[in-house]
Amino acid sequence: MRRKGRKQLLGTWVCLVLGGLFLCSLLFLPTQALARNIKVGIIDCYSGPPAVYAKDALNGFKLALKDINKRGVLGKKIEFTTRDTKFKVDIALNMAKELVMREDVDVLVGTINSGASLAVSEAVAKKEKVPFIVWIAKSERITGEKGHKYVFSTGENTAMAGKAGGVALSKKPYVRYWIAGDDYEYGHAIANAAWRNLKKLKPDVKIIGKSWWKPGEPDLIPYITSIMSAKPDAVIFCTGGRSMTNIMKAIKATGMAKKMPIWIHTATDHAVLKPLGAEAPEGVMGTMDYHFYYPDTPANRAFVNAFKAAYGNPPGFPAFHGYITAKFIAKAFRKAGSLNKKKFVNAMEGLKIEGPTGQIEMRACDHQAVLPMYLGVTKYSPKYGVVISSNIVTLTGNEVMPSCDEIMKARQKK
Repeated sequence: MRRKGRKQLLGTWVCLVLGGLFLCSLLFLPTQALARNIKVGIIDCYSGPPAVYAKDALNGFKLALKDINKRGVLGKKIEFTTRDTKFKVDIALNMAKELVMREDVDVLVGTINSGASLAVSEAVAKKEKVPFIVWIAKSERITGEKGHKYVFSTGENTAMAGKAGGVALSKKPYVRYWIAGDDYEYGHAIANAAWRNLKKLKPDVKIIGKSWWKPGEPDLIPYITSIMSAKPDAVIFCTGGRSMTNIMKAIKATGMAKKMPIWIHTATDHAVLKPLGAEAPEGVMGTMDYHFYYPDTPANRAFVNAFKAAYGNPPGFPAFHGYITAKFIAKAFRKAGSLNKKKFVNAMEGLKIEGPTGQIEMRACDHQAVLPMYLGVTKYSPKYGVVISSNIVTLTGNEVMPSCDEIMKARQKK
């Protein structure tokens, strides 16, 4: 009986130990492996002139996923599906709803269109509590006055670009300005941001005229002719993806940059300049948050070489945004430990990744990536055989971003 009792006691002890180990394994299982792959739904404009930006961003995203999926994220991979918005707000909304309701995506990503980004942010991300990462659209309202818990931005915005432009122009002797650009959300946002910052730094400046055209309008020479006849000291062009090529061609054709100073955000971007070739104008001031040739660091060179090997061309700023977006998504899910959307959002806040230009933080207060801005002037480069940015001056993210207090005040006023 004693021997039998000892055997029973030993058996009970073994069962308890094994049972405890099993329970422990169940306890830690959710952070070790997901039940399925992570689903990312991408809405962007893959037709017409803006497609060059959208495709560049997608290529950067895919390049990052190639390495991310080798290691995996919580035992699974990140997969994605795309939808073409055709640069229309209503289509973007329908595509976003389809991806959330039918495809059950874990994260939404997009788009080049600021109006579409704001609409999707409010009507889909906020309403359905689905994380939405904006990677190209630049309206400061996205993470500013219209910002909320479920929207993030991995690209620079108009507040940052406008402050960089305002700082640069305030150091010049120009007083009389003409403002012109695309008559839609981004055009007016960049105009307001640039002028707001310039006026603050140099109160004596004044606007002598404005011109607004439909996004993508093919012939902008008549507008330029009219502006030149007014003889302003300088011109601020506020053009987005659909008009950048057209305005740069018009500046070149009219010789405008040789007659008066011009500032355009993204005018120095490689994705804009390379396709233009000989039609790219020199002497245009521009700001950008990424150049494939600057900064000349090991991390940036590695990114550029990998991108060129995969796609045959160096990356533009959208590719940079797409690349870091994938990095943020992977790291946030690893930190969250599950597909729970609230945990993902919490993991994104204050998250830091290593990108081609160094460490990048997702600021917790407004969900805006902290990015530097590079101010330069377009100039032909014999080394690259195209027009690039020259005389680059770096402004840190902290120098060009609104403070968290300013963001909170803007949200309270809406």
